Amino acid sequence: MNVQMVTDKTAYLSGFGNEFATEALPGALPVGQNSPQRVPYGLYAEGITGTAFTVPRDRNQRAWLYRIRPTARHAAYRRIDNGQLCTRLAPPSPNRLRWDPMAMPEAPTDFVGGLFTLLANHAAPDAGVSVHIYRANQDMERVFWNADGEMLIVPQLGGLDITTELGRLRVSPGEIVVIPRGIRFRVRLPDGSARGYICENHGAILRLPDLGPIGSNGLANARDFLTPVAAFEDRDEPVEIVQKFHGNLWATMLDHSPFDVVAWHGNYAPYKYDLARFNVINTVSFDHPDPSISTVLTSPTDTPGLANIDFVIFAPRWMVAEHTFRPPWFHRNVMNEFVALVQGVYDGKSGGFAPGGASLHTQMSSHGPDAAVFERATSEPLGPFKLDNTLAFMFETSQRLLPTELALGLTELQPTYDAVWDGLQKKFDGRI
Repeated sequence: MNVQMVTDKTAYLSGFGNEFATEALPGALPVGQNSPQRVPYGLYAEGITGTAFTVPRDRNQRAWLYRIRPTARHAAYRRIDNGQLCTRLAPPSPNRLRWDPMAMPEAPTDFVGGLFTLLANHAAPDAGVSVHIYRANQDMERVFWNADGEMLIVPQLGGLDITTELGRLRVSPGEIVVIPRGIRFRVRLPDGSARGYICENHGAILRLPDLGPIGSNGLANARDFLTPVAAFEDRDEPVEIVQKFHGNLWATMLDHSPFDVVAWHGNYAPYKYDLARFNVINTVSFDHPDPSISTVLTSPTDTPGLANIDFVIFAPRWMVAEHTFRPPWFHRNVMNEFVALVQGVYDGKSGGFAPGGASLHTQMSSHGPDAAVFERATSEPLGPFKLDNTLAFMFETSQRLLPTELALGLTELQPTYDAVWDGLQKKFDGRI
């Protein structure tokens, strides 16, 4: 067995969407052309393209990989059991739903084995989103990749050590990581177990939102997104490769490590982001801005301003406003909202919404603060204070999200969620 490893370090390149060039061996990147007749070190040149070839240049995403073996060298894939991934969707329902944190598995379970599809939709293959929960207590030995969409991973409990074809990423709760469509990766668990959320984006690739009147600074800054440097394995030993294709899992065997990219350049690469670096924009006069002011990443549609998916966070922030109801207000929305809590307390709920939990409010369903939060928010002094030690987020999509039948059968589903608004009593007395 020939073994050469250069994956014992984790280093990063900075900047969202930049063109990067990185090599684990000096001179491994060809100069002047992407696929020369003879690539240095006897490597193979392989392109990977995440967008159509002829999209506008500022939206084109691709990378050139220089690897020990091309990915074309593999046997046929065979169908394997999906487990709790991509199971049957329940019939459409307008009802609001909320789940307690899902329990960790008792049996040894790796990242792929612990994937549970909570929500999805019937959108076309190149649109829409799926929402999964991951729970794992065992390192992956196999390798996974997704042909159906990019994966926005939000850790909630325990860190992830992710080896990808383009290098290594280490992420912890409070950070996110995005694995592009088609990129192979393996997840190890430095803390022994992990739980979190995944937004599988089937539509346009996630990007930073336009800032409009905010100007050139604010929200997520491009320089804070980190992409791995090249690092490779030269291992001649069997490894199982699992891919997700058209909602199902398929597997094949390789006789070598797929993490054999010695050098790469381009802008189609995995990346991570520390949510603590998000520059919150908030009111300093009155009224509560729309939650879109807290968008980290967006997947747009052909309709201007309408997102396939917005990734929105509710981060620690100063609360400063005059004569204003400061928690999230009561509202109905054409978008569909999946909200989850990473840590702390969500300011719109007084209880029943724990870290690791989640809720779904579908298109035009009424929602907002519960009765206890409303009473406090309408009577408390409005001096400045800092909402701290909290982190919630929202996957907001224009596609109608449907729970899976398994999700509706979970013991963690709260049967009395609607009752949190029962305490909102009539206060009208006809006088100003």
